[in-house]
Amino acid sequence: MRTIKLTLAYDGAAYAGWQVQSKRNSIQGVVEAAIAKITGKPTRLTASGRTDAGVHALGQVVAFRTNSRLAPEVLMRALNAELPRDIAVLDASEAPEGFHATLSAKRKRYRYLIYDGPVRDVFRRKTAWHCPRRLDAEAMHRAAQALRGTHDFSSFQTQGSPRKSPVRTIYEISVRRGFDGDPHLVAIEIEADGFLYNMVRAIVGSLARVGLHARSEDWIGNVLAARDRRAAGPTAPPHGLFLVEVKYE
Repeated sequence: MRTIKLTLAYDGAAYAGWQVQSKRNSIQGVVEAAIAKITGKPTRLTASGRTDAGVHALGQVVAFRTNSRLAPEVLMRALNAELPRDIAVLDASEAPEGFHATLSAKRKRYRYLIYDGPVRDVFRRKTAWHCPRRLDAEAMHRAAQALRGTHDFSSFQTQGSPRKSPVRTIYEISVRRGFDGDPHLVAIEIEADGFLYNMVRAIVGSLARVGLHARSEDWIGNVLAARDRRAAGPTAPPHGLFLVEVKYE
């Protein structure tokens, strides 16, 4: 059997998340149904990670095993013809022996968007968290640097999806204003070797407290050291979050 690797982009607004769920529409379920229709056989996808309800992806990586002899580029065209307009296959290739979309991943990059204009932008209502007060993006960026490196991120983990260890390594974290040329759009980008459940959204919710000057810049480091979710800020809503890229080398 062959292993086919797909890179997907999707708007998660209409879905209950990546993972198949009974009686609820999931991205995994929709893509698996499209593959089965094209190849004539049911299949099970593995993904780099599960995105929650309302979360989007610009570069989700998934893989499946198949006996189909269709070339990857043919599969890609057929899937894009079959899938709904809020899901697209950006790339398809034959993966090397032993490839696993989850276990082979080395790094992931997420982006979170906050729109801080005084009036909500109706065209960004499903892709950015609206904060009607201007954020101090520079203070947020400075505070975020305390999270770089290898740490116990228990303070930024929501209960519900236990991991063997809360230790992760953040290689890069940045906060910048003016994303996509919009002066009201603040982008938080985080690249790490892995993420705990709701880790990015908890970090964003905490940084927003700094950006509103409700907390000092050194508070983030204190939250990290506490190793207690109650010490951090709120969990940011899901619709501002994007899985940007998964790296395997």
